[in-house]
Amino acid sequence: MTALVVAASLLVGVSLGILGGGGSILTVPILVYLAGQGTKEAIATSLFVVGVTSLAALIPHARARRVRWRTGLLFGAFSMVGAYGGGRLAEYIPGTALLVAFALMMLATAVAMLRKPRDGRKKARLAHGGLPLKYIAVEGLVVGAVTGLVGSGGGFLVVPALVILGGLPMGVAVGTSLLVIAMKSFAGLAGHLSGIEIDWRLALTVTAAAVVGSLVGGRVAGRIPQDTLRTAFGWFVVVMGVFVLAQQLDTALWAHPATWAGLTVAVAAAIAARLRRAQRPPRRHAAASGLRHPTPVEGHEHIPAKS
Repeated sequence: MTALVVAASLLVGVSLGILGGGGSILTVPILVYLAGQGTKEAIATSLFVVGVTSLAALIPHARARRVRWRTGLLFGAFSMVGAYGGGRLAEYIPGTALLVAFALMMLATAVAMLRKPRDGRKKARLAHGGLPLKYIAVEGLVVGAVTGLVGSGGGFLVVPALVILGGLPMGVAVGTSLLVIAMKSFAGLAGHLSGIEIDWRLALTVTAAAVVGSLVGGRVAGRIPQDTLRTAFGWFVVVMGVFVLAQQLDTALWAHPATWAGLTVAVAAAIAARLRRAQRPPRRHAAASGLRHPTPVEGHEHIPAKS
């Protein structure tokens, strides 16, 4: 079992190094289902593992200049406040409820990542200097609270926030998210340590393996196309979200016809929405490029010669 935990921990590091997230998405299930820890102990341990691993994964990204330090430090500072509060609050919430909320948030984030960004809005944000301070504050507090509550380093929320709201390229968002994740993971851990004891031997074993994986992932990340990274991140979160949700919900619920009817309706609605977007005619960019369609006066209209 120890060998399996170590092998899985390597994947935690690789995920953080390449995607800038997914560390806790993997770590919490590993500690619960493979190492046999309780939910709350696994959540607290995962915060330590992901915090240390994120710092290690940050090094190759920083050397490659894929980190926005100002945005990351501000986002991280607000996230630390939310993470500490979430860690203190988690003591009073049942473990099953925390994991179900965790899974639902993962699925919602995956949908946002898999949708194609609108280039016009993205460029407008970049032209105005990226993510405004008020958005950094709100997003940081919310993401930090989630980190403290469910033990997620928050990369699956930070990366979409930086890409979708901040207009950062995927590679830069990945590097910047690692700084944020490290800061708020340690803040969330501080909140948990007031009521939870950690098995430090297991925590250090998992962390060592994850750090090795993160260094490998950080080197590979710069060679992967941005769109491929974005799509891989989205589908990775979908798979893990469905897995965690399936483990927490009662078997009778999955066997109930109403559950499958609801899933069928949701899938049909998603397919219909995608088909509608695909059938929309492409926007004309003539006005943006400064070109005009010729008018009858300006064009090549034939004017008969006078006799």
